[in-house]
Amino acid sequence: MANRPKKWSVPAIIIMSLLGIGVIYGVLTDMRSFLIPIIVFGLIYVLYKFPPDRWRGRSGSASPQVRPGNRSQPAKRPKSQRTPFRVIEGGKEDDDLPKYH
Repeated sequence: MANRPKKWSVPAIIIMSLLGIGVIYGVLTDMRSFLIPIIVFGLIYVLYKFPPDRWRGRSGSASPQVRPGNRSQPAKRPKSQRTPFRVIEGGKEDDDLPKYH
């Protein structure tokens, strides 16, 4: 556990202790109340780790079509030309006006 903080603060220890006591008490008194959230979070985790192929965009009909003439070389983009940086002089030179509004 490389990401664990070196020293836990007192409020964090109290909150984690109360959370642990609440979970243990809830499991011992009524397991059915924890069954649905466990199933939902488990399903979300499994779908996150192993998404279906259609969500990845690799389905057969959605694959990009390759034209027969373009197989030899990939398309090259033209290099964009760099425009030189230029300073536009300001037109307001009133020293009588204050610098604030």
